[in-house]
Amino acid sequence: MISTNIASAIGGITTFFELILSAMVGIILLVNFRTTLIKNLQSVSRDQIDLQRFQELNLFTIFGAFLLIAPGFLTDIIGILMQFSVVVSMLVNRFSAKYSPNKRNTYHHKKEDNDVIDVEIINDDSTTKLDIDERDKR
Repeated sequence: MISTNIASAIGGITTFFELILSAMVGIILLVNFRTTLIKNLQSVSRDQIDLQRFQELNLFTIFGAFLLIAPGFLTDIIGILMQFSVVVSMLVNRFSAKYSPNKRNTYHHKKEDNDVIDVEIINDDSTTKLDIDERDKR
């Protein structure tokens, strides 16, 4: 629905050229992905980025390129945004803070206190309902 509104606003020929242009940009990004991958590998070897950041950069770059190839205005916008490391960093930081394995496990564990001893006190002279019923019968 949004795509048809945008397409009718900018015209059919412009929409056609936008689809062709975004697909070409996506294909160029995929072809040049090898050089991007080599640059990122060099950054990892020089300890400029860690392995997690390396994976994020490469994953979002290739995913964004595929989105640019797919037809549609929304996929084009998301694909272009995924090519910028600032946007990728914001997305990854937002979702990794919510779903990190270390943070998820802390919700289930209570803070341990080594000074507390858990005991149960049992009285020898405790009476039960059965004892009370027997006394009443006598």
